[in-house]
Amino acid sequence: MGNLLLEEKFENTKLNSLLQWRCEPRKWYVDEKSSQLVLETDQETDYWQKTHYGFQADNGHFLFIETDKNFRMTTKVKTYPKSKYDHTGLMIRYSQDVWVKTSLEYITDELSKLGAVVTNQGYSDWSTQKAESNETNLYFRISRIAQNCYVDFSWNGNDWSQIRLAHLDIPNDAPISAGVFACSPQGKEQTVQFEFLTIEELSADPNEAYL
Repeated sequence: MGNLLLEEKFENTKLNSLLQWRCEPRKWYVDEKSSQLVLETDQETDYWQKTHYGFQADNGHFLFIETDKNFRMTTKVKTYPKSKYDHTGLMIRYSQDVWVKTSLEYITDELSKLGAVVTNQGYSDWSTQKAESNETNLYFRISRIAQNCYVDFSWNGNDWSQIRLAHLDIPNDAPISAGVFACSPQGKEQTVQFEFLTIEELSADPNEAYL
């Protein structure tokens, strides 16, 4: 592991100066007492690009930094979903047509779906697995090395399981946005609590992504 590119523990009312919003939610604040970033999702927010049914959305809430480094990004998030498909987690983004997000997506009549969406050349796919629990208090991490990303999750922050290994249609040293996101495609006012956001620099060795 290399240098810390970002270590945001949400202990102050002001966010780290490196962080910026894309589609800032109407309601958000930093709770200093519990050291959490708290937000409520706006109505009908999502990130998705063309697939077989042509739906497109590019207005989810995204708090991020810009970096051209290889990195590992980690967060812990707790959500209180209200509507079908409410989801939140981590995202990396090169452009509207190239990005990755990972989350636990709320399904009201069955177990929720844990997975990742990979978007290349303006088309999104969605790899999923049913979660063993509807528990919404979990950890996510994304590692970016050159044109590749590695997506993992954990229930306890120690034992990690891989969700996805994906190729990104970007140059090796391209600067990208990296951070946390939240969406409510069919509703609004999902409450989200992020406990921290850490981004550590990695070398170009792909084995680092598995540590």
